[in-house]
Formats: sequence, structure tokens, C-alpha cells
Amino acid sequence: MSEAALRAINPATNEAFGPSFAEPDAAAVAAACAAAAAAFDLYRETEPSARATFLEAIATEIEAIGDVLIETAMAE
Repeated sequence: MSEAALRAINPATNEAFGPSFAEPDAAAVAAACAAAAAAFDLYRETEPSARATFLEAIATEIEAIGDVLIETAMAE
């Protein structure tokens, strides 16, 4: 990762908001892509019921942050 820190920008106000995060370099992007490919290979071997359970857990987490997620997405 590079030393640069990024933050989301509200285009209506041109103000930064939310937490800062590191700007990935090419090596970090490549590593993330490799990890995603490996996860895909494992995920496609899972039983449909396990996939459903996994997706339902993700949905529960998204619903738990509902208003915050919507407000953040709209601000971005």
C-alpha cells in the first residue's frame, strides 16, 4: 500500500467525509484480485444451501446499517 490516504468526497459540497483509507498500489490490487479468484473457486464448490445462508448473513448485515449506508451512498 502507498502512504497516500483517501477519503470520500461529497460532490455537492466538495467536502471530504468519513474515514480515511489507504490508496492501494499495483501489488495490493493484484493481491486482492488473486484472493478474490481463490475465494471464487472455493465459493462455487459450496452447496446451494450454504450459499443461501452466506447471502442471508450479508443481507442481515446490510439491513443493520440501512440508513447509514443509504445516507453515505447518497453523499458520495
